[in-house]
Amino acid sequence: MAYETENHETQYCFPAINSSCIKGMRSRYEYNIMFVFFSLLSAWTVFLNLLVIISISHFKKLHTPTNLLILSLAVADMLVGLIVMPIEANRLIETCWFFGDTFCRLFLTMMGLLFSASLSNLVLVAVDRFVAVCHPLLYPQKITTTKTLIIVILCWFCSSVYNIAIVMSLSNKKYACYGECTIMVTSDWTVLNLFLSFLIPCTIIITLYLRIFYVAHQQVKVINSLVKCGKHINEGSVKRKSERKAALTLGIIVTVYLVCWIPFVILSLTEKTGMASTTAYILLWFLYINSGLNPLIYAFFYPWFKMSVKHILTLRIFQPESSMMDIFTDCHS
Repeated sequence: MAYETENHETQYCFPAINSSCIKGMRSRYEYNIMFVFFSLLSAWTVFLNLLVIISISHFKKLHTPTNLLILSLAVADMLVGLIVMPIEANRLIETCWFFGDTFCRLFLTMMGLLFSASLSNLVLVAVDRFVAVCHPLLYPQKITTTKTLIIVILCWFCSSVYNIAIVMSLSNKKYACYGECTIMVTSDWTVLNLFLSFLIPCTIIITLYLRIFYVAHQQVKVINSLVKCGKHINEGSVKRKSERKAALTLGIIVTVYLVCWIPFVILSLTEKTGMASTTAYILLWFLYINSGLNPLIYAFFYPWFKMSVKHILTLRIFQPESSMMDIFTDCHS
């Protein structure tokens, strides 16, 4: 569809270039609404993930393998809000890509890297929780901070290599017109990306969480039997509440993950050309929004995070020895 001015003159992204894409025209009202919305969404994503990063980095008591994974996830999600969202918003509002082919390839590499890193961290969190719940006695030996750090670095490195390989294979791809930056991949890359970026992570996450649900259910049954016998009533009550909370958190994690990714994956498999349609943009932004939801799912359900946010917002983290504070004790005080 060609967008025209009131004088019926077609506008182009680059008027001096014959192969320029046609520029979409927006009203001032529409432009302002989109600008404010995307600016707030980007700021929201950066702010929430930055709170997670500061909390885990500052308080020594939070330096655990699980929190290291949450920190890595927060870094990826914060960069989505800081880099990917503003650039994508500019492209969507202006309806043109003004940054050239080289920066387009760099942007696609960065976007793919952050998505891959985020998904990898989701898988690692699932593995961490699986070992903690299903094999609690082996957890201290199997999962250490050093091992976790090495695995996180490897995940980021592998994600970088994988996405650079994809973009390099597209370096000679000619776009339909000058002024666009679309994701155009071969059928081989589409199938490979489907397995590596969705089916395999999704299968691992769901399988591990189902196992966690089963083990948690068995633990609750044992606790209930002890309660009926009049043993450890208070302890059993606390544990049952904890299990229900864990089950709810895991359910939200899986649901949000699937809701954000399944529609975009289905569309990417059915689209024959570059992902540049309105539907594709809407579904793509669901993935970006997921980066803003992850802090709520992984962090706001933890009492220590709420307490650390209070210390950050009230600037108490600048007090001497604040990093050594037992944040868990404060949560129960």
